[in-house]
Amino acid sequence: MTESATASRPDFRPLPAAAFPSASAAGLALGPGPAITPARDPYLLYLGRLGSADSRRAMQICLDHITRMLTGDRLDDATVTGQGQPWHHLRYEHTAWIREQIDQMDWSPAYRNKHLAALRGVLKEAWKLGLLSSDDHLRAVALAPFTGHREPAGQHVPDTVIGALIAACDADRSPAGAATGAGLRDAAIIAVLDACGLRRAELVALQYTDYDRARRMLTVIGKGDKQRRIPVNSFAARRLEAWLARRGIHRGPLFPRLTRGGAMRTAPDGRPWQMRPQAVRDILAKRTEQAATTAVRPHDLRRTFISNLLPQADAIMTARLAGHASPSTTLGYDVRPDEEARDAVERLRVPTVAPLLPDTPADQPPPTAP
Repeated sequence: MTESATASRPDFRPLPAAAFPSASAAGLALGPGPAITPARDPYLLYLGRLGSADSRRAMQICLDHITRMLTGDRLDDATVTGQGQPWHHLRYEHTAWIREQIDQMDWSPAYRNKHLAALRGVLKEAWKLGLLSSDDHLRAVALAPFTGHREPAGQHVPDTVIGALIAACDADRSPAGAATGAGLRDAAIIAVLDACGLRRAELVALQYTDYDRARRMLTVIGKGDKQRRIPVNSFAARRLEAWLARRGIHRGPLFPRLTRGGAMRTAPDGRPWQMRPQAVRDILAKRTEQAATTAVRPHDLRRTFISNLLPQADAIMTARLAGHASPSTTLGYDVRPDEEARDAVERLRVPTVAPLLPDTPADQPPPTAP
């Protein structure tokens, strides 16, 4: 879930005066002693052990928000970060104060809890480094989670929009009328995102050898270096085969970077260059503009995959295919439109409207008239 880093900032209560030695009442300063080196910086060590670039980016934003709360700076002031800060000076009275400030923000409960998770993570690194005692660590992280619920973020992408995006790719033609490499590749990317629900980083990390063409199976390495196998439906398989006919059987990324002319960009060793995750978002932005449809983001296709799969499979199977550790996480991705919920409710049984006869149990239907 993404929240704005420029959310409205309430009037913050000053930080307790004993927060950091030699610091102002509302500031975060290094205090006495030597500066924290990168090798012993809990901030850098915590972010470094996270499993993906997206996770590192998300938790870095949270820690930098907390730092700016402590320093009294604007939440969107990118010049103020948590690197090199004395996280090991924080005690329970300070983390409780931080929780109060987070609670005042116009953020969803899940995003508030993400900030608490980041705070707990950096304090755990400080404890592992020996900068924070076990007692102080346990007290500092003893914070109640935020409760509440928000509807899932993002949108459900209808089949008509998926079809329009791929049609925009098919319309990408050379002057001679032949399909371009970019059109074939982008159509395959959209079809695979729709049919397999991959994350951006998972998609760009796919290698040619990860696709079993005979069995139509993708081997994906997801968060936490966890491997899973996902079947590819016939629609996406046809688009993949059309792209592979142009790409060839070279080793390297399944979806490499292309030149403006549609040829593969290759490294000095001759292998195709891997795309960056941001490129997937750029591709969707380009194709949605060409298709004259609403903006579609890569994670919208992941949410749509999960929403479409849940009625066909149980939550455990859906979680396995989505690469989630818990089915409860998977259920939070359900963004099926309200019309489906309305149709499901309409399919419920309709009660018979009739008074109960004497001695008729309340859970039994009344006898029908002769």
